[in-house]
Amino acid sequence: MILRPRKYRALETALGYKFKSAGLLERALTHSSVRGTDAKRADNERLEFIGDRVLGLAIAEMLHLGHPEANEGDTARRYNVLVRGEACARIARKLGLGAHLILSASETENGGRDKDNILADAIEAVLGAVFLDGGFLKARDVIRRIWEETGPAQTAPVTADPKSALQEWAQGRGLALPHYVGLDRSGPDHAPQFTTEVRVSGLAPAQGSGPSKRAAEQAAASAMLAAVTHINSLKASERRG
Repeated sequence: MILRPRKYRALETALGYKFKSAGLLERALTHSSVRGTDAKRADNERLEFIGDRVLGLAIAEMLHLGHPEANEGDTARRYNVLVRGEACARIARKLGLGAHLILSASETENGGRDKDNILADAIEAVLGAVFLDGGFLKARDVIRRIWEETGPAQTAPVTADPKSALQEWAQGRGLALPHYVGLDRSGPDHAPQFTTEVRVSGLAPAQGSGPSKRAAEQAAASAMLAAVTHINSLKASERRG
């Protein structure tokens, strides 16, 4: 009989799933930063790739069953809210995943156990490990339970985020899709700051900043939407005048 590592029992309890292969779970918790000190140790990047797809399918099914009346646009917005990095990182924190991560010493010192991108990738890797260890139905059950407990998944807002809203605005006017260009990355590794510019044909570019590339893109999209709203307001005032 193989004794299970005591250190994983709390995490398995939080997940509601007991791994047949403790080694698979350990790989899911191993960040790529360890390659610098142990090149032979497998990290979680391949599992994260699988878990991202498993999560997407499980959430899509959950929304399809939970909102039979919703159109494609509303379903897509709910889906994006539930699978984006911030949501995954929040769920990872609820599960206490950060304490179980296997990181390099330098990444640990830089606050890696509480970085959104590392936590989001790790929870997807764990879900990929559940899928490989127990199959899709087991992984789907884990996803449904923990997303419902931390969601609330079935009442996720359908309001479009700035990037989606800008894309819909551009498409509605027959314009090419917005194009995002990374301009700058500053700050230390544990607190980076990104600056991004969004470009839409016929409009002045707009910039935004944030602690992640996605946040910077959202800020840039929000700035362009605000500019468009201001321009439309001025035109309306001129017509009334």
